[in-house]
Amino acid sequence: MFVFDAELWLWDARRMDTWTFVTLPEDVSDQIRDIATPGAGFGSVKVRVGVGASNWSTSVFPDKQSGCYVLPIKAAVRKKNNVEPGDVIEVTVEVV
Repeated sequence: MFVFDAELWLWDARRMDTWTFVTLPEDVSDQIRDIATPGAGFGSVKVRVGVGASNWSTSVFPDKQSGCYVLPIKAAVRKKNNVEPGDVIEVTVEVV
């Protein structure tokens, strides 16, 4: 399991849809890359995630620009934890 702090950011290509992500740190991304078998969708890796009082299953996706994985943060999670783009949040990620 990995625990880190990351800033919420909006995906530029879909700003109107408010797709919100965090970028996993480089060291965490490297470790996940070493242990995971990427799935069929865009090299995604299935994970179990925790943010504040929320836990859910999702996938992280490789980002060519940063070389790290990115994690989508659902609107329901942002609302429940009262966070928005620009906020730094603590995230737990476990590869499943």
